[in-house]
Amino acid sequence: MPPKDAVRLEELINYFTYDYPQPKGDRPFSINTELANAPWNPQHKLVHIGLQGKSISTKNLPPNNLVFLIDVSGSMNSPDKLPLVKASLKYLVSELRAKDSVTIVVYAGAAGLVLPPTPGNQKEKILDSIDKLEAGGSTAGGAGIQLAYKVARDNFIKQGNNRVILATDGDFNVGASSDGELVRMIEEKREQGVFLSVLGFGTGNLQDAKMEQLADKGNGNYAYIDSLLEAKKVLVTQMGGTLFTIAKDVKIQVEFNPAKVQAYRLVGYENRVLQNQDFNDDKKDAGELGAGHSVTAIYEIIPVGVASDVKLPEVDPLKYQPNPATASASQTDELMQVKLRYKKPNETVSQLITQSVMDKPVKLENASANFRFAAAVAAFGMVLRDSEYKGAANFDQVLKLASQAKGEDKEGYRAEFIRLVENCKTLVAKIGVK
Repeated sequence: MPPKDAVRLEELINYFTYDYPQPKGDRPFSINTELANAPWNPQHKLVHIGLQGKSISTKNLPPNNLVFLIDVSGSMNSPDKLPLVKASLKYLVSELRAKDSVTIVVYAGAAGLVLPPTPGNQKEKILDSIDKLEAGGSTAGGAGIQLAYKVARDNFIKQGNNRVILATDGDFNVGASSDGELVRMIEEKREQGVFLSVLGFGTGNLQDAKMEQLADKGNGNYAYIDSLLEAKKVLVTQMGGTLFTIAKDVKIQVEFNPAKVQAYRLVGYENRVLQNQDFNDDKKDAGELGAGHSVTAIYEIIPVGVASDVKLPEVDPLKYQPNPATASASQTDELMQVKLRYKKPNETVSQLITQSVMDKPVKLENASANFRFAAAVAAFGMVLRDSEYKGAANFDQVLKLASQAKGEDKEGYRAEFIRLVENCKTLVAKIGVK
């Protein structure tokens, strides 16, 4: 079984695509909300919020200025690392166009330029450079990142997608720089229009948290690749979302109606929570949304009047200002308000969208397949984490809910999830883990 702290609920939920409608007008994404009972505690409710990024055909994407930054240090010398990196990048190369540019930078004992900027239609030249890569030596990740950014800036494409793609197990030192200096450099480069995406490979010494942080600071995304099937998902099926950002610094802030909600919690996202005042601060970094990508968030709420086993925090009444509940709170059918801020990729001022959610829940069995499958995945994650909030969640409940909500499942990922849950159930039965 995986270590409890290695299970990130938001990543489990967002691994899957959901059938949200495309946005209308000039908005880069649609906002979709739904309310139903929580499967693991029917007295509680779940608020499902789904953002759907506008899909853009690969041929219509802006030109790419891509710099592959590849870790070829000794730690990458195993089948699930550098050989898989090379095979994965070949998938991406097959999708490139003549207007795209590719550069390959490597780092081990020192950083070096393996392939100068090359048009995407010169595939043989690019593939030949990838084939020649070999692992060996110590690691100097900082020097490699600096060289990759320099090349990206030297070949900057206005109105294009300028991006460094780091492929590594994350087990690198940063040379003369500290981790803090490295992060500040990545933040500086993102303000200049060069974003960073990170692809993680291998097991054992995988520095998962570090790589996720670097991608977050670089206005990019982080994906872990453990097979060619996963490489195809990230670099072909979801190429637009992986490479092209349609909205940056996307923030969600919710306000619950105290006349209807006595307590709430966000499922997952522990390392992405912002302070309340950060929502309106355009200098605060937040997440990015790629073309065609969806983002799903789930809130579990305890309605007013519901007795709960969950211990609620007690807050003393305010002395110097009125308590937040107002007379109008009890005179509306609104459960909550969702506020969303985002910036266009080349802008620094955010735009605000607000949307109210009405207190009109449906029974769980009548909820959409999106809602039920996401709830099943959340329940599975809570069981793996042995969460204090898991309630009645167990593998049988997850299997029933996920099987009924599998839907069309063109890529087979939902069926794979169901098999994973079945394997966990069998494993637990054999070894007696609770």
